[in-house]
Amino acid sequence: MNPLLLALGASLAWGVADFVGPLVSRTLGMLRVLFWAQVGGVLAIGLAVAIRGQGPAGWGVLFAICASFGGMLGLFAYYGGMKTGAMSVVAPIAGVSAVIPVVFGIATGDSPSAAQIGGVVCALIGVGLASVEHHEGQRRVAAGVGLALLAALGFGFYFPWMHAAGKVDFWWASLVFRMTALVIVGAAVAAQRPALRLRRRDLAIVVGVGIGDTIGNVLFAASSGHGLVSLTAVLASLYPVVTVLLAAAVLRERVAPMQRAGIVMTLAGVVLISA
Repeated sequence: MNPLLLALGASLAWGVADFVGPLVSRTLGMLRVLFWAQVGGVLAIGLAVAIRGQGPAGWGVLFAICASFGGMLGLFAYYGGMKTGAMSVVAPIAGVSAVIPVVFGIATGDSPSAAQIGGVVCALIGVGLASVEHHEGQRRVAAGVGLALLAALGFGFYFPWMHAAGKVDFWWASLVFRMTALVIVGAAVAAQRPALRLRRRDLAIVVGVGIGDTIGNVLFAASSGHGLVSLTAVLASLYPVVTVLLAAAVLRERVAPMQRAGIVMTLAGVVLISA
């Protein structure tokens, strides 16, 4: 399958998971949601790897451990930002994470076309437009921006490491990533000892979030086999568009004209990158 389509599939899966997860964490608690989401993700990818019945193709899948540390830093910050700020503001700023893999990819030899470079720039400008909100006729830094920028940093370091692991064996890379993530969240749970018990309905939702997030991991890792990291990472970073649209439709969050312009720019970037 086309690696760019796989990366777009990852952005869709992440966009839905990154809307539902932070939303339910507002009432259930961040650590409780993250813990059961990792459990659900490990069970899903573990079952897939077991059915596949093959060992890892090389030691390079261990790069996913580094990806997991970056990804979980980003996820903790992302959930925290979603708690203090509007989803339609925090999500696009976190999407600026694509800057890091783009710079990394070009520095290590990727050669995107002029149109694709234009698409990257367009997409990055688009997701950055949401960093400012209007209040009583004045512009100010929106709530949650600091955590959103930290999330962008963590997610940005996820992409090159997961790209490297996925090129070796995307199934095992996804399993290593998710198991490491469970250990990280488990350590945080052991330190803070939050209540973990959930009602069956809530548990099903949270596990579904973890499975959705894992599907995104698998799709991005799979895209790494044939795509340039500077392109696949940008497309995978377009999950904020999905999150913003869901926030507007479900939560009736007000999307400012500047944010709407940003969404249009990111979609235009998709067209150029896919050219």
